[in-house]
Amino acid sequence: MSTLALPTFRFPENTCIPQAQPQTMGHVTLASPGLEVMTDLALVKASTVDPATSLANAEQTMIHQGVRMLLVVSEFPCVDGLVTASDLIGDKPMRLVHERNVHHNDLCVADVMTDLSKLDALDFDDLKSSNVGQVVATFKKFGRKYLLVVQNPTQSSPARIRGVISLAQLERQLGSTLGSTEIATTFAEIEKALA
Repeated sequence: MSTLALPTFRFPENTCIPQAQPQTMGHVTLASPGLEVMTDLALVKASTVDPATSLANAEQTMIHQGVRMLLVVSEFPCVDGLVTASDLIGDKPMRLVHERNVHHNDLCVADVMTDLSKLDALDFDDLKSSNVGQVVATFKKFGRKYLLVVQNPTQSSPARIRGVISLAQLERQLGSTLGSTEIATTFAEIEKALA
């Protein structure tokens, strides 16, 4: 049986975050409903950061909140993009330090974040009718550590980031690792993959 990845799309402007309550995540199998691996931002408060925040402060926010990804928000509740722990401490900041001839402390989240318009998203309705195997196939297809799930706009509200699916959380719920799903995008990553 061939498992197909879910379709994705690019975010519309003014995509927002719903308000939230706590949620628990249980064990899943590949046949479990896809929604069981999504952190529902209608139930759990989204971890956010301002784009002007220093990289050190953003890292401290991640540590304090126990997350490795923050949604970047300049005017709540609309989302500008996302920043991951890898963005804060990986090659990107060092490259910018050399390119701009600045100090690491001069960089902020806006310098290293990924704009929302450059991210692929899953449709909430597609996820509702999917299984975990399809979510796994989507991670493998796109080589991401996170997938954002968007609920379509209605007459009374704009499109909303309804949830986040973390590869690490998915692996914990499955009880096994999926192996490397990241796609090399920089020369350093390609060189490392070939070594």
